[in-house]
Amino acid sequence: MDSEKMIKTAKIGCIVISCALCLLGAAMIGFPDFSASALSTVCGVLMLLFGAARLIGYFSKDLYRLAFQYDLTSGVLAVVLGAELLARPGSLMTFFCVAVGFFILTDGLFKVQIALQSKTFGILSWWATMIFAVLSAVCGLLLMLRPGEGGVLLTRLIGVTLLSEGLLSLCTMLTAVKILQNRQPEVIVATEYSEM
Repeated sequence: MDSEKMIKTAKIGCIVISCALCLLGAAMIGFPDFSASALSTVCGVLMLLFGAARLIGYFSKDLYRLAFQYDLTSGVLAVVLGAELLARPGSLMTFFCVAVGFFILTDGLFKVQIALQSKTFGILSWWATMIFAVLSAVCGLLLMLRPGEGGVLLTRLIGVTLLSEGLLSLCTMLTAVKILQNRQPEVIVATEYSEM
């Protein structure tokens, strides 16, 4: 697969999964009676797909090289977390909250760096990525710190966290990933060298 197709695949994959995270988060806020096993299964599948899309993005070469620069780590983490959630769908809610909260906290912090780099690149909408990154990191931290709370409040907190992560990823994909059509492959230009 050439670089342009890899970037398109990663970008489209991340956008679709981000929209799914937003929908799942909104559903959990509006209807907080999800079962723990169903939540673990759905989030496990989304994490696996998210991780795969991020790994594809990391190995592609987008124009700015901003959005996917930290995605080797977060992609592997998402795949491992997704596999663990699928392996133990009825696991304790505490594990789910700490694991997902940690992933979203670290992703938010990585995206803060991306937002600052976007500003130096002259991307005008860098501030939107920054706002969603800070919101996502705070939600991830809250989810990690309150894993023992049960019921409606915890489910809604998970929903807000998933919604903020979806919006963050969507914003990053739309603002920081650029695809050039018919781009020439990267080559190193060397000057002619003659021995004396």
